[in-house]
Amino acid sequence: MIAPEHRAVTLVGGGLVGALLATLLARRGFEVQVFERRSDPRRAGHVGGRSINLALAERGLHAVRDAGAEDEVMRLAVMMRGRMVHHRDGHAELLRYGRDDSEVIWSLSRGRLNIALIDAAERAGARFRFDQRLAGATFGEGATLAFHDERSGSESSHTCAFAIGADGAGSALREAMNAVAPLGERIEPLGHGYKELEIPALRQHPSMESPPVGIPASPSAAAGGLDLGPQPSPFAIEPNALHIWPRGSYMCIALPNAEGNFTVTLFLANAGHPSFAEIPDATTARRFFEREFADLLPLLADFDEDFTHNPIGVLSTLYLDRWHLDGRAVLLGDAAHAMVPFHGQGMNCGFEDALELAELLVANPADRAAVFAEFQRRRKPNAEAIIEMALENYVEMRDSVADPGFLLRRELGRLLAERHPGRFVPRYSMVTFSRMPYREAFARGMLQDALLHELCDGLQHIGQVDLARADALVRARIAPIAA
Repeated sequence: MIAPEHRAVTLVGGGLVGALLATLLARRGFEVQVFERRSDPRRAGHVGGRSINLALAERGLHAVRDAGAEDEVMRLAVMMRGRMVHHRDGHAELLRYGRDDSEVIWSLSRGRLNIALIDAAERAGARFRFDQRLAGATFGEGATLAFHDERSGSESSHTCAFAIGADGAGSALREAMNAVAPLGERIEPLGHGYKELEIPALRQHPSMESPPVGIPASPSAAAGGLDLGPQPSPFAIEPNALHIWPRGSYMCIALPNAEGNFTVTLFLANAGHPSFAEIPDATTARRFFEREFADLLPLLADFDEDFTHNPIGVLSTLYLDRWHLDGRAVLLGDAAHAMVPFHGQGMNCGFEDALELAELLVANPADRAAVFAEFQRRRKPNAEAIIEMALENYVEMRDSVADPGFLLRRELGRLLAERHPGRFVPRYSMVTFSRMPYREAFARGMLQDALLHELCDGLQHIGQVDLARADALVRARIAPIAA
């Protein structure tokens, strides 16, 4: 049992990680109060236009299960078997993520997922206060938080023993903590931005001439729900894939939503050639898409409106030397380690953070300084590892997936995984389909990648690989994964 004097928890930020952490803590007996800058999305609606769909993988799903929210969350999800790569010549091919449909990821709309997690947190007993922007914080023995009500304009203060910051990459709590004791903050812009577009569901776009590609399935069936047999598909393209149009230094991706539409994202440099600086309006953008994404453009029914009204999103990486202010405040998720979205692990990493922090607080609620220090010790190396892998994956997605050398190494990696189960495991599988610590997956992946480059050097097809030598090198250099 948690002593009454240790039960009160104050959370700043009610987004994905904040809402999940609120659920985890409330289910463990804490009295949780959440302050969120935005309005309640269940009443105000989710504001789109600058979001990238989320990919839920095993480590994030494990935390959702612990929160008792799996059924509700999975009703919103669409299965993605792999990357559907759309080449310039119009040819498309599916590159599976795993061995079969037991190894998939799940596409989720950020807005709908946030609502589901807020509902779960309130059912568990957490209390939310919306429209509360953190205007400042002072730290004495505990923390005093100053809030500005975005609706009424009124000011209020909240005193607590400690504060947890899950308020995103632009964290106001992090700013207040940094003013007291520098956290070693470093922000590295990627130099590329993104623009959100949409492929609407067919039922909203009946003039489409091309029939749906792929399996006919209702959204509920695609999400793993009750299959009522073949239904007219609302999806304009294959629903069970993450679609990529790789073009070297830039790309488009499209992720399915349960309603039948796809969230499309253009990733492009901010300056140079080509870049957003060269595409100032929808007319110029249309010409760019006609040249570079000719098969995608006809699917974008509201292209001009979307391109004109949706802002260019910022892509940066956040590094901190410290995540906490002794026992008075701690950061997690994007507030501590915002990363670029190209491995689909930002949310999953944040959900792992939430579960780790909840378990540590339960184990030692009376010594928060020790809890926060241990939380940072465990999670920071893993966050740094997935940050690096996310940066690497941008190059892979926009360029390597169309490179013959990459495809040969990928094919050999899958073959070696079949020949050496439990020893040679593709890095993507370690990151996505297991809960192996990110830092271990990163280190093993580097060893395996070096081996694949050595074995494939100068070769054109899999039949040229010396498999006997490959087997010997795997056994000599790659240790079995600990049970």
